[in-house]
Amino acid sequence: MTDADDGGDGRVYDPDADHAFPDERVATVLSYLAEDQEVQAYLDAQNVNPVTRKRYNDHGSKHIEIVRNRALCLYDLLKGAGVEFNGAREQGLDEADEAVIVALAATLHDIGHVVHRDDHPYYSIPLAADLLDRILPDLPFYDIGEQVRVKGETLHAIICHHVEEEPLTLEAGVVRVADALDMERGRSRIPYESGGRGINTVSSRAIRDVSLRPGEENDVLVEIRMDNAAGVYQVDNLLKAKLRGSGLGDHVRTVAINSREDADQIVERIEL
Repeated sequence: MTDADDGGDGRVYDPDADHAFPDERVATVLSYLAEDQEVQAYLDAQNVNPVTRKRYNDHGSKHIEIVRNRALCLYDLLKGAGVEFNGAREQGLDEADEAVIVALAATLHDIGHVVHRDDHPYYSIPLAADLLDRILPDLPFYDIGEQVRVKGETLHAIICHHVEEEPLTLEAGVVRVADALDMERGRSRIPYESGGRGINTVSSRAIRDVSLRPGEENDVLVEIRMDNAAGVYQVDNLLKAKLRGSGLGDHVRTVAINSREDADQIVERIEL
């Protein structure tokens, strides 16, 4: 069972549950994306370059499912804590559009992998723009001006999942951090079984699970359990880099615990 199948804390977004934000629009968008053949074809095709050809971690449909789940769960927790988002609001859009932007960006952020693994966020932009030009007019709640604004905010969140670009909205920050939260061992299964032993693959194998829940000192607590010190790379390098400049630093506390209990426990606990 993967984390996308597990009903653990902050791991799976349930469209039918009660949420801390208006959720009808994003529920419509999620249903649309699940039935869209072109989107689903991209999610499958985008895994070939990173996994099959470069023996890197999963970047296909399962990765997208996990990132989108974590992004919407993180967004829901932040909204429940009273955090005000700025992306949709500053464009004159509705609060309900914040989750739409998060869901669309989380779904399309990696489609540039069909072109190349290297610099893939920049390839994702024109491909996602073409898809959004078809998808947004087909939704029942946006006029032309609103389509342009939702498209722009979604593309901003897509390009900013890359650490070279600074997120200017909290919606983009949520997608950026959620991307790094897909770090569990299931993600590295395919390259590991085919002989891949790069640092991303080995460190991912060390992460047992990741959960999100309301925090006490901060709005959200991210708990990471690992059983090998190699997991430090995922936490202290990848996640830390994505949190930096995301706009969520004051809202999210991360605690990673090494559950290995023998004498070789090099790292016991990390906090970000």
